This record gives sequence, structure tokens and C-alpha cells, in this order.
Amino acid sequence: MTLIHCIYASAASRPIAERELQAILERSRVNNAGLDITGMLLHVEGSFFQVLEGPAERVAALFDRISQDERHEGVVEIIREPLPRRAFGQWSMGFVSARPPEVLAAIGGNDFFGARSCLEGLDAGRAKKLLTAFARGRWRRQSGSAVAGA
Repeated sequence: MTLIHCIYASAASRPIAERELQAILERSRVNNAGLDITGMLLHVEGSFFQVLEGPAERVAALFDRISQDERHEGVVEIIREPLPRRAFGQWSMGFVSARPPEVLAAIGGNDFFGARSCLEGLDAGRAKKLLTAFARGRWRRQSGSAVAGA
């Protein structure tokens, strides 16, 4: 079994209410656990950034479904490559949904858009570098455009 991660960004095709987002997340966590897929999802101002980790064929199939999901537009696969080990192995699907200033007040004091010390637990791999780029605005929806920096 080849372990990979797939990292992508997209924009919501329409506004998604917090309740709907939570329902999607709960369903995804159950489904992903059954598929042995871990990772994290950020939802910031209408933009998504997700890291999916797991068996290659399962991650590929999940990414294909996400790419075809009408709730996403401007899907950009940033990287897909083999992994020696999971970066988010303890997370069925870590999640943050907020505007940048709200992240600072999130439970656990997540400072993703500030000093980004919440990333210190990750190794210096590509996932960490890409998360930092997303925090700085890359691949995020910018005033009506689909996905910036794509």
C-alpha cells in the first residue's frame, strides 16, 4: 500500500452556511475514517485548503469526487506525492472555518494567521510550507475571483 498526500485549494461555488459546513464535516470524518484517510481542512472567506493523506487509490478517488462536487469551483491540485509517514495521522479531519482575525480567538488559541505557532508540530515538509502560503493569501478567493494564485 502506497501512502500519499493530496493537497488542493478551491473556492466555494456559493455561500455555505456554518450548519451545512458542520454537517459536511461530520459526514466526511465518518467516511474518511472508514477509508483510512486523515488530514485537515481550512475554510477561510469562501476558500478551501485541504490536505488528504492515505492509501493512494482511496485518496485519488476522494479527490476526484471533491473535484466534481458542485459546491467547489476553481479546484487546484497543488501537490500529490508519496509520503513516508502521515503529518496529520492523529486527525480524522482537522478543521478550521473562520475569517483570519477570528482564527486568533478559536478554541485552543489557534494563531494560524498570526505567528502560526500552531504549525510547529508539523515537520518541515511541503504540507507545512503550503499551509504557510495559504495563510499568507495564496490560493484564496480574492474579492470575487475564483482562487487567487492558482
